[in-house]
Amino acid sequence: MFAHEAGLAGRIEVVHHETSPTLRNEAVYAQNPLGKVPVLIRAGEPAIFDSDIICAYLDTLHDGRPLIPAQGEARWHALRLQAVAQGLADAGIKVRWETVRRPEALRFPALRDGYTEKLIESYDWLEQELDTDAPLHVGHIAVATALSWLEFRELPDFREGRPRLVAWFDAFEQRPSMRATPLSGETHD
Repeated sequence: MFAHEAGLAGRIEVVHHETSPTLRNEAVYAQNPLGKVPVLIRAGEPAIFDSDIICAYLDTLHDGRPLIPAQGEARWHALRLQAVAQGLADAGIKVRWETVRRPEALRFPALRDGYTEKLIESYDWLEQELDTDAPLHVGHIAVATALSWLEFRELPDFREGRPRLVAWFDAFEQRPSMRATPLSGETHD
């Protein structure tokens, strides 16, 4: 999404790779020692991994308004939102492990509940703190991406009782960047 919003999507080839802690993907490990995607492969330069770092790099490649504010409170707010989005994704992955991915006999309900609470608290925080009228920035992109994935994976719902967040997300989903990057597929372990 960030590449689309920055006008760089045409310069990037997306290659989908399945990754999992239980099924090693050698092609991904060859570029990222953590074995995680995304990884940005650059011609003649080392790969860049982690969504936050890739976004920061891409923001240096376009001539438009920076999507990561350079200074002041606007920067810290955008980065705070980006951090909450990363936390949403991390907690969502952990809830998913404790509900559908780990063998049922090995699931730990208290851990699932603890990570679900992190999701709910973050949704409530976003209802209050999301700068819905500000110019587009990396925090918006990260939050929209995280919420889209959480909804796609049918994880704890953010829509109940959060009208401001829902209205913002529903409008954001209509952006060309969201429509160009639909989620699909299943994870296999």
